[in-house]
Amino acid sequence: MPSRLLQSTPSHTSAKELFLEQLESVLQGSEASISHDELVQRSRDQSVSDYVVMFFRFVTSGEIRKRSEFFEPFILGLTNATVEQFCKSSVEPMGEESDHVHITALSDALGVPIRVVYLDRSSCDNGVVSVNHHDFTPLTGDLPADAATVGGPEPINPFITLLYRPGHYDILYLK
Repeated sequence: MPSRLLQSTPSHTSAKELFLEQLESVLQGSEASISHDELVQRSRDQSVSDYVVMFFRFVTSGEIRKRSEFFEPFILGLTNATVEQFCKSSVEPMGEESDHVHITALSDALGVPIRVVYLDRSSCDNGVVSVNHHDFTPLTGDLPADAATVGGPEPINPFITLLYRPGHYDILYLK
């Protein structure tokens, strides 16, 4: 786990420690690796998945706070809250909805391109529902070698694809 992620999270030391304990329990000791099926089974435990979500909320909050000048205009467009208030009320608490500010910050913090897929029902009058997507490309971070370069002939390939439903994101596993 990159230490820069932990350093940039809000100072919720007990939450960080609980997350690391959960991560260790998912990996269960000295195993060099676990199978995909085993990882899925372990992560289906609600207590494990809640800590993972909470940790990524803190990572997102840390990135927004670290780059507050960048995020402030977007936050002011959503609410009258300060960056600090926004993080405390809309980013860190479990159960709060996430939007483009959250995804941008998470992508940047992790250095991972994320694609958000959504259903566009704006033309539902004629019965057509289209599938659209928006790619979030990190501003910083080291991208793996198989990613296309920014400004190159190809766009950066997303490593994570999420399906957006109002107030919720689901991971899509592409085949």
